[in-house]
Amino acid sequence: VEALVRWRHPRFGLVPPNQFIPLAERTALVQPLTRWILNEAFRCAQSWQRRGISLFVSVNLSARNLHDPDLVERIQGLRETWGIPWSAIEFEITESALMKDPRRAAETLERVSGFGASLAIDDFGTGYSSLVNLRKLPFSKIKIDKSFVIGMRSNEEDAAIVRAIIELARPLGLKS
Repeated sequence: VEALVRWRHPRFGLVPPNQFIPLAERTALVQPLTRWILNEAFRCAQSWQRRGISLFVSVNLSARNLHDPDLVERIQGLRETWGIPWSAIEFEITESALMKDPRRAAETLERVSGFGASLAIDDFGTGYSSLVNLRKLPFSKIKIDKSFVIGMRSNEEDAAIVRAIIELARPLGLKS
């Protein structure tokens, strides 16, 4: 399952994430929002584990999250607090988040991966990253952008792109 945040505003109703996440990222609000989302994701994962449901929860991390000096310790602390295995958590990072500060993002991802958490590159095919990231960074999965997947049944070019990404992922040991 994927942790997807939504905001139910008392006056404006359901506000989609593409309207409030960019604002949160431009301010200091993304850090407390991320802390809340991470805690809820770990809490849910523990609840499922206790009921014998073997699911993992996937959480998106933004560029600003990857530059938070406390992120890795916070993730480790939540895992210890909720007592779930690393196999129950996956973190998704978009290509564009990697490009903000590739060196620092790589350091953070290496540390998180070192715990045994799974990492996925999200919205693959729409960002600006180099294919070098697939080789150098500790990703275990490529999530092909939905714009290609949705169109692949009716658009041969989209289908070709999806096939090419899958063929690229296999020899690198990446799920797609």
